[in-house]
Amino acid sequence: MHYISHYLSPLGEILLAADQTGLTGLWFQGQKYFAIGLDKEHKIQNLPVFEQTNHWLDLYFSGVKPEIPVPLHLIGTDFQKQVWEILLTIPYGKTTTYGEIAGKLAAARGLNHMSSQAVGGAVGHNPISLIIPCHRVLGANGSLTGYAGGIHRKKALLTLEQQGLHSMDEKK
Repeated sequence: MHYISHYLSPLGEILLAADQTGLTGLWFQGQKYFAIGLDKEHKIQNLPVFEQTNHWLDLYFSGVKPEIPVPLHLIGTDFQKQVWEILLTIPYGKTTTYGEIAGKLAAARGLNHMSSQAVGGAVGHNPISLIIPCHRVLGANGSLTGYAGGIHRKKALLTLEQQGLHSMDEKK
């Protein structure tokens, strides 16, 4: 059974979904693949995971790098989960490319090559936006490509993180 909650962000309304294990979804209203994997039968309920996620989002949107853990329950293929685990290693305020992720996957699997397009498909189907930072993945030439929440949001999120890094540097 899935439970849902809503969060109003500066970039639009966000739908949160969770089960008893952890957060299963975080989608901007109307984004591509919105609520994919959400049980048809679900109900609004206040859960501790939603309180943790709301706190994480409050910090994030205030320009602070969230250091609090949010329990996640990744639901997808083994390949998708591998890609999403790599996304979780991209540092706040940093970016990578689909090709770099493909290279890491190929190395982990003992392969010479992995398709950047396949990686892009898995990144695009990430059901837990922001916390699993798919917005930090760029095209080979550094272009802002392929964000299910919209390129305008991707740009805003990367700008927010850069400003957060700048303010962290000033405090040092």
